[in-house]
Amino acid sequence: MAHNFGIAVHGGAGTILRSTMTPEKQAQYEGALRAATDAGYHILAAGGSSLDAVAAAVTVLEDFPLFNAGRGSVFNNIGKHEMDASVMWGKTLEAGAVCGIANVKNPVQLARVVMERSGHVLLCGHGAEEFARMQGLAMETDEWFYTQQRYDQWQEALKEDAVQLDHTEKKFGTVGAVALDASGHLAAATSTGGMTNKKYGRVGDSPIPGAGTYANDATCAISCTGHGELFIRSVVAHDISCLMEYKGLSLKEACHIVVQDKLVRIGGEGGLVAIDHAGNIDMPFNSEGMYRACRSSNGYNSVMIYRD
Repeated sequence: MAHNFGIAVHGGAGTILRSTMTPEKQAQYEGALRAATDAGYHILAAGGSSLDAVAAAVTVLEDFPLFNAGRGSVFNNIGKHEMDASVMWGKTLEAGAVCGIANVKNPVQLARVVMERSGHVLLCGHGAEEFARMQGLAMETDEWFYTQQRYDQWQEALKEDAVQLDHTEKKFGTVGAVALDASGHLAAATSTGGMTNKKYGRVGDSPIPGAGTYANDATCAISCTGHGELFIRSVVAHDISCLMEYKGLSLKEACHIVVQDKLVRIGGEGGLVAIDHAGNIDMPFNSEGMYRACRSSNGYNSVMIYRD
């Protein structure tokens, strides 16, 4: 029996204000979100898997330099890129993730290969990069990941010796996608460059299954963006699934409790995209805005940035 199918993507949450956005830049963001959503949706519409769909959508966002993932990732304290990514497959609860990697063109593709071919869940740093080369994944030089905007942010953060949450305004530029395919399987993927000027090999929630990414066919698929430390402490993605599984809450109710109440209580800013096993989509956030888009077989098709 064919199910509803659908996909939702995000390009980060935080202080995203109309007053600081140019029409040109807004059009670029919206175009990238739509391109990512369409890339995943076309796979789903052709009967493809949710795993293929989220990987395709996140790859589009990683290649788009305005988002903090893949190309356009922020600089760490010593002027390098340290990227994190994860994928999870709701059918089997398999997951793959990488953290602290450089020079891998599409970290989400490496996370998937870790899941499918390594026998492990999480690989980090040079070992993960070596595995990427062994598996024949596309690699790029440091220059390919460089963008002037990110370099300028890093220089500014160095002057203040601050860890910048991606932007002068607080913005978490993680990207991610969740999808339900026509066979009823859920998947999630998340990718990020982390925090500008981060030190000591800091890792956030994006590559941690259950924190920033989660998928379970019995409940939902989640991809988060926000203040990673607080999302890890709250086990955000898994908590939403648990509220659905054990309390029988709807996706919307579970997301509301976690994002608007539990996270807010401990000062956790951000949001997420979510889809459940019936194809319902929710894209809640407790920040000023969140780059987000969704498209589904039952008629949803939207791209949004601000609260309204």
